[in-house]
Amino acid sequence: MTPGGHATLSGVPVDLKRFIAEVPDFPKPGISFKDPTPLLASPEAFASAIDGMAGWYRDAGVTAIVAAEARGFLYAGALGRALGAGIIPVRKPGKLPRATVSATYQLEYGTDELHMHRDAIKAGQRVILLDDVLATGGTAGAMASLVRTLGGILVGAAFLIELSFLKGRAALAPVEVRSLVTY
Repeated sequence: MTPGGHATLSGVPVDLKRFIAEVPDFPKPGISFKDPTPLLASPEAFASAIDGMAGWYRDAGVTAIVAAEARGFLYAGALGRALGAGIIPVRKPGKLPRATVSATYQLEYGTDELHMHRDAIKAGQRVILLDDVLATGGTAGAMASLVRTLGGILVGAAFLIELSFLKGRAALAPVEVRSLVTY
């Protein structure tokens, strides 16, 4: 990963920001939504993003990636394969078929809840969190809480995009947060 949102593919810098569309006034007026779906459509950009994230954790002994529904899942499979790690899905209520643990978190307009299978993480297991965007940190903080509840060791948190002005890193402190692209 090079400074300024450039990951590398076989040593060649790829400007990932050019693969992120900005959508004004979505989902409401005044918000400039950062849409990473064009990055997913580019094999070169997607591979570069996964290579960049994998480079952060290749020697960290990570055995599981905790990924947020649904866009986090899109990156988790590829990153899990690159690291030789399993994938643990975190979902909204009622979506997982076995016994779960849950965490509630604040939204700007209320609360939400995330669930993880109760047997998904073993005590002492080395885990990273993964999602496409770090904004206020609500989702990421809830995922971290679930990992800790089950006794996992949080090695770090990886994001494709970080909206640094929303200060989402604070919800994860003292966990190391890494982002490929920062706004």
